[in-house]
Amino acid sequence: MINLLDLNQAKMAAFFTEIGEKPFRARQLLQWIHQRGVSDFAQMTDLSKSLRDKLQQHAVVRPPKVVLSKPAADGTHKWLVEVDSGGCVETVYIPEENRGTLCVSSQVGCILTCRFCSTGTQGFQRNLTTAEIIGQVWTAVRALSQEDGKHDHHITNVVMMGMGEPLLNYDNVVPAMDLMLDDYAYGLSRRRVTLSTSGIVPKIYDLAKDSQVSLAVSLHAPTDELRDQIMPINKKYPLSELMAACQAYAVVNPHKWITFEYVMLQEINDSPEHAKQLLELLKIVPSKVNLIPFNPFPGTVYTRSSNNRIHRFQQIVQDGGIVTTIRKTRGDDIDAACGQLVGQVEDRTKRQARHQEKLAQS
Repeated sequence: MINLLDLNQAKMAAFFTEIGEKPFRARQLLQWIHQRGVSDFAQMTDLSKSLRDKLQQHAVVRPPKVVLSKPAADGTHKWLVEVDSGGCVETVYIPEENRGTLCVSSQVGCILTCRFCSTGTQGFQRNLTTAEIIGQVWTAVRALSQEDGKHDHHITNVVMMGMGEPLLNYDNVVPAMDLMLDDYAYGLSRRRVTLSTSGIVPKIYDLAKDSQVSLAVSLHAPTDELRDQIMPINKKYPLSELMAACQAYAVVNPHKWITFEYVMLQEINDSPEHAKQLLELLKIVPSKVNLIPFNPFPGTVYTRSSNNRIHRFQQIVQDGGIVTTIRKTRGDDIDAACGQLVGQVEDRTKRQARHQEKLAQS
């Protein structure tokens, strides 16, 4: 049985052809599934009974199972969803005055080991399927529409910034983003779908050809020496290669600039000298910088930069001609803030336990 949440419009049309039906039915089915939130073929009343019977025989619409739904005091909402392997991922909705942003996961855990990220301490289980990725959007849209008195809670933006490195699950992430963009599914503009990567350089070039959504890069250090220490992926794709890829992507990026995310770590990467090095690094790339106050997690060796250091850093970069914002921390009372998306995920690899032992011995 095929899970129809796995199929973007092109694959859905191919599916209908395979079962002897007209491919235009793909658009009808996308609307039923994604716009109306219907998973029962019997309720798809503008399809013939014979087609509905055929769909019952060959397909299902099966979103991930919600095992925890948890609101925060500031309106942020987190869902813990269980995927087919028995693992769990988290999806977070962040409401703001004029928009609602959904943060979506792409992997169970993360294969990268960025030292400031709690998700990186829990190990990697597997890539999510397209159905498990878009199923997070499907689930959140349904849940938000059912909240009494929350009619203003709707999703205007999706960010691939949850658990995992999206570009290491390229073949499943791109079809899921196709559905986010499809007018017969969620109909978001490319400006409102953002993929965040730690810098998988070859896949940035692929994304420029295949999707052209907004791109954010988790940078967090202005030199190779420092970035090697806190983001080991830099040893494979150093900053010179990453900046060249970003420069190329900026041409097709709907914003015409690249957003660089920079977590603020006290006395690690937050000095005035680091800010000047960042300006030098970004001079060839149309850029916007988003400073992220570090969110501590158990066992971390880092602390959040003081407000004074963050604002001084911001001023230096802004004076250098780059728009620089400071991200407001949201949902940290439910472990939903940036870097805390480990929550209640089962640590199958026991990496967290080993991490704690290593810290205790040091």
